[in-house]
Amino acid sequence: MNGATDYLPIMADCHRALGQPEQAIKLAKSPSVSNFSAEAKAEMTIVEAGARRDMGQLDAALRTLELAPLMHKTRDAWVVRLRYAYADILEAAGREADALAWFHRTHAIDSEEITDAAERAEVLEKRRD
Repeated sequence: MNGATDYLPIMADCHRALGQPEQAIKLAKSPSVSNFSAEAKAEMTIVEAGARRDMGQLDAALRTLELAPLMHKTRDAWVVRLRYAYADILEAAGREADALAWFHRTHAIDSEEITDAAERAEVLEKRRD
């Protein structure tokens, strides 16, 4: 990687994989992120939320995702991935009813089936029975 800003989300995710979530968050706060495309911003948001989750900061991870365009009208993969990440962290935070709703919202726009949102919703529904 040549250090181009296009690689910041990948570099931040690499820091997470290396057990350095603080470094991932530092990259996520880079001023150049504001100039990213919607897709790249979404990816960085997902990485930042994941890093906060890695640090046990579930509320901060949720707030990070809540500032993202979760209800964007497009059905592009980046919105699917944002919604899925949000649902996943809601479940991790013990907010199963909210997670179920967001897994359903994810599945509703996931025509390419890039996530297992339908299966995750089914598991949560069975737990509620």
